Amino acid sequence: MMDLLDAAATAARLPYAALVRAITELLHDGVAQVPPRLVQTLHGGGSLFVMPACDAEVAITKLITFTPANSGTKTPTIQGDVVVFDVKTGRRMFVLDGPTVTARRTAAVSLLAAQWLAPNTDGPLLIVGAGAQGHAHLDAFASLLRNREVLIHSRTEASAHVMALRAREMGLHARVVADADSALAECSMVVTCTPANGVVLRGPVRKDAFIAAVGAFTPRMIELAPALTREIARSGRIVVDTRDADHEAGDLLQAGLDVAKIASLRDVDPAAARASGPVLFKSCGWAGWDLAAARTALRTMQR
Repeated sequence: MMDLLDAAATAARLPYAALVRAITELLHDGVAQVPPRLVQTLHGGGSLFVMPACDAEVAITKLITFTPANSGTKTPTIQGDVVVFDVKTGRRMFVLDGPTVTARRTAAVSLLAAQWLAPNTDGPLLIVGAGAQGHAHLDAFASLLRNREVLIHSRTEASAHVMALRAREMGLHARVVADADSALAECSMVVTCTPANGVVLRGPVRKDAFIAAVGAFTPRMIELAPALTREIARSGRIVVDTRDADHEAGDLLQAGLDVAKIASLRDVDPAAARASGPVLFKSCGWAGWDLAAARTALRTMQR
């Protein structure tokens, strides 16, 4: 078995419900090993990410490039592959499409965080950013949450309308909004998934708001105004995806927060009482999520 899977084939092997289960399993897995990722700066402002991980059965290496200059063009900002090996034999089993894995596992992590942390999952849902991550979060949240209304904001209005059309085809009520901050008063669920070149939300947010901020994954990147982040820290709760966020979460670092003191998703008790104020889930990405995706793909292919 050795398959080079394109984007569509990769997506078919990563259904969101199964992916969320695999991510939940990995959070409590004492076998998985996930070393720090290597980030190599490239000429022209891009980066090469090398992200290995393994458990007792599967070893992966994710190799992707991130090229911010491609934003707004037909060339994706994220390109690459996830190579999956059999631990016992060392044999390469299959190769997943890297951008598809990144989009779907990121959306699945946000979905899991919403299920565990959101004070009110009924929505409406505001998505800021209509690229690959925006579409993935639309699919993930629509598949397993109850909210049926989505508001979409993008710096490119045409892309927002494309995503709104997709949402309507899924049976959702969808509309494009020109001002993301004005839409916050309507929405209990918010996702920011922009290229993180600058602040896209300044607030204020509802007391029952849940924000998944996934666009910024370096100290220099930012989507949320520092004042908004500090207000959520004061009146609500902040959770990060992993401890790698301690040195990567630009939204939190630029707000002057001590990220090391903030709980990670692994620390969350889903059965505990929900926060009484707004919740910010800051996601920076982790090779462990890619390992969970590889596990999911393998199980799907075996069935």
